[in-house]
Amino acid sequence: MPSNRVVKVRSSGDSVTAQEMRDGIAAIQAELEVTPTFPESVERAAAAAAAAPRLPELDRTDIPFVTIDPESARDLDQAMHIERSGDGYVVHYAIADVAAFVTPGDPVDVEANRRGETLYGADSKIPLHPTVLSEGAASLLPDEVRPALLWTIKVDETGEGTDVEVERALVRSRAKLSYEGVQADLDAGRADELIGLLKEVGELRLAREAARGGVSLPLPEQELVETGDGHWELEFRRLTPVETWNAQISLLTGMGAASLMVYARVGILRTLPPADPRDVQRLHRTARALGISWPAEQLYPDFIRTLDPSKPTHAAMIVACTRLLRGAGYVAFNGELPDQAQHSALASEYAHVTAPLRRLADRYAGEICVALCAGTDVPSWVVEAMAGLPDTMAESGRRANRYENAVVDLCEAELLHDRVGERFPAVVVDLDDKSRQKGDVTIQDPAIEASVVSSSDLPLGEEVTVELAAADPTTRTVEFRLA
Repeated sequence: MPSNRVVKVRSSGDSVTAQEMRDGIAAIQAELEVTPTFPESVERAAAAAAAAPRLPELDRTDIPFVTIDPESARDLDQAMHIERSGDGYVVHYAIADVAAFVTPGDPVDVEANRRGETLYGADSKIPLHPTVLSEGAASLLPDEVRPALLWTIKVDETGEGTDVEVERALVRSRAKLSYEGVQADLDAGRADELIGLLKEVGELRLAREAARGGVSLPLPEQELVETGDGHWELEFRRLTPVETWNAQISLLTGMGAASLMVYARVGILRTLPPADPRDVQRLHRTARALGISWPAEQLYPDFIRTLDPSKPTHAAMIVACTRLLRGAGYVAFNGELPDQAQHSALASEYAHVTAPLRRLADRYAGEICVALCAGTDVPSWVVEAMAGLPDTMAESGRRANRYENAVVDLCEAELLHDRVGERFPAVVVDLDDKSRQKGDVTIQDPAIEASVVSSSDLPLGEEVTVELAAADPTTRTVEFRLA
């Protein structure tokens, strides 16, 4: 998934603070020069493409696909079907075929390369493609025939993928399901066979992930909730088990794609270097600040698996662990494998291929895999773009982080603006590189991390009391000082 923290806002919609949030989001978009709207030339090109896609000959509308997404989602990249095969399984995963609509060098392609990825935050969205494509003609909406990249993955009884191929095909989703609805059906015992198979395969994949020393962060959604008396509270929405299993199908596909590209020595991988020990030590201090036990001998992946995202402090800990993902990037290769090819958190080679409506790199990586499976040359437009794609995605990632961080800062300032002068117990989790009188603290309630200043050296790893000196939603600043 295009993964960043997702911040949602629940409010009456017409309060002063709700308006402040809307104004704040508009200001962030203006500062970062991002907008949900597209130039007229791009919209025209997208509308023309939506009316005349390049359709494949292979028809697999016989496969009863379904999509499982948030209730409100309309940019549906992925449709799934799973069936038994002997002691194992066959996973069919249909991915929206953006290249059926977007021509290299056309206005939609140029704009997508400028944007890089969809930006999310506080119920705002800056899409990668015009909605006539991303939420319309290219989206795998129910009861609509769509061009797709159809992945067929054989999985054995242990959950290990044993064979993978991808080809272009027409598909049709039978239903648009939501995570909450599917989970409710499962809990009530009325889920159909497909969901039962998703559970089986998902749990097998999680066991394999643990066995190889990998971990995928179960990032909770943060929700800023207006309480009705003009105040705000920070809540965390736990991922349902269905979301976790669904994510494992996407990871399975990404690992299969990586295996194809590594074998052929041409491709685009998503990589992550091993964690910096200093960052792991910092996370130990954060766990202490949040009152969470983390034995010194317990490895990071095993610690993550002990966390319960339904608990606010555990959810905050999981969010803090995203620090270890900050070195993630992309590497393109053609002829020789890169020195650093692994995604260390997953303990495997991995590629982004399952979200092309929302992430640019997936379209290129998908095209490479289609060519490899067909035994044809990788398209020249992909080869020509490969060298520059990691830099394009790195820039879009920085922009996404700036957008996300600004939204988080806005939400935290809104959350705390009427508590200036209050004191909070905290733990110093990090020091500024240039001054020991500046650093970061973690506060347990509300479960946030913020900067702090002191007139003397801050005691790293120690419990302290801090006073909220300022919280201004207009400037999106939260300032604590050592009490």
